[in-house]
Amino acid sequence: MTASATGRVAVVTGGSRGLGRTVTERLLAQDWRVATFSRTPSDFVEEASRRHPDSFLWEPVDLSDLEVLRAFSKAVDNRFGRVDLLVNNGGALHQELFLTTSAQRMREMVAVNLLAPMVLTQLCARLMMRGQGGTIVNISSINAVRGYRGVSAYAAAKAGLEGLGRSLARELGPLNIRVNTLTPGFFDSDMTTDVTDENRSTIRRRTPLGRLGSVDEIADAVLFLASPQAGFITGQTLIADGGITC
Repeated sequence: MTASATGRVAVVTGGSRGLGRTVTERLLAQDWRVATFSRTPSDFVEEASRRHPDSFLWEPVDLSDLEVLRAFSKAVDNRFGRVDLLVNNGGALHQELFLTTSAQRMREMVAVNLLAPMVLTQLCARLMMRGQGGTIVNISSINAVRGYRGVSAYAAAKAGLEGLGRSLARELGPLNIRVNTLTPGFFDSDMTTDVTDENRSTIRRRTPLGRLGSVDEIADAVLFLASPQAGFITGQTLIADGGITC
């Protein structure tokens, strides 16, 4: 993705901070137009709106509100008229033992981490059909690969996202839409700020590369899957975890 990306449009969910912010920044730097959303704005959103008034769109959206999600897709269509790339990055993590997790909390985890990406993917894929096709990158989690205590509902939703990607690759491939999943391991992000020093040491010890990943390394993998260099890759899950699941 270099100058040839000029004019193309990316939708990145959860783009106000963390991995979503990094992916958004790098796409803007490569001349993409980017639409993103989060529940609340951030300093980055305000800065990007000033620096890229013609190529950046942010809207306040809660992933659990499907009607607002549909309104966002219409705003993208009205503003840019196309979608070439969707990065389903937004999500939420809740940690609690399964035996005490309420049904309402389970529904929330599935709604935010699986149902909302499904709906947005459907909306964006319809816009991709009007052009030359497109690319979808779903962000999963190694919780979908390895079992960890206290995250069963979250892990189930992320595993569903991986299954969705494989099925959609079959269905959307004839429309020239590639669908892949990136499954990150532990990397420095908003979701890992509460990880204790003791647990960080355990993670490093169990990871063959001996460290947590960086947000830039995970963004590298996202942008690779979105790039022409991955043009013959679809229906796959790329695990970027420093080897902790090998």
